[in-house]
Amino acid sequence: MDFARRTIELARRNVEEGGRPFATVIVKDGEVVAESPNLVAQTGDPTAHAEVIAVREACTRLGTEHLTGATVYVLAHPCPMCLGALYYCSPDEVVFLTTRDAYEPHYVDDRKYFELSTFYAEFAKDPADRRLPMRHRPEEDAVEVYRLWQRRNGGERRVAGAPTAEG
Repeated sequence: MDFARRTIELARRNVEEGGRPFATVIVKDGEVVAESPNLVAQTGDPTAHAEVIAVREACTRLGTEHLTGATVYVLAHPCPMCLGALYYCSPDEVVFLTTRDAYEPHYVDDRKYFELSTFYAEFAKDPADRRLPMRHRPEEDAVEVYRLWQRRNGGERRVAGAPTAEG
């Protein structure tokens, strides 16, 4: 099966059915583990991006939060939310089939605080300088939740079995 073609067809069908032009196919060991179009328009859920839905489905199916050994095909370069989810689940590779520059003459999704042309730069800013109003309210009890987690995990700070940069 041509997984890139499958991703394109999934997105095309979604557009024909009134959805948005995005789709994701996740492959492991030569088999599709999960796939989804973007379902934001259909559900009213702003997190129902194709990547997020497919990652949830794949991880549930595989019984793990890690997608090591998998390749993720996406129609377009992932947005920051989806990119974060993909980094977190650690697939072996993400293959994107088009770029924002290529599709921008045909589709744009700029919002009050979210404009793709500038959004990635927002992450590098101090929270007080971001377009989305943010403020830090220190609460020691909030840190205590993390201390509890560490105690319950034998003093370990890391999630057991999580892939790391070292391997």
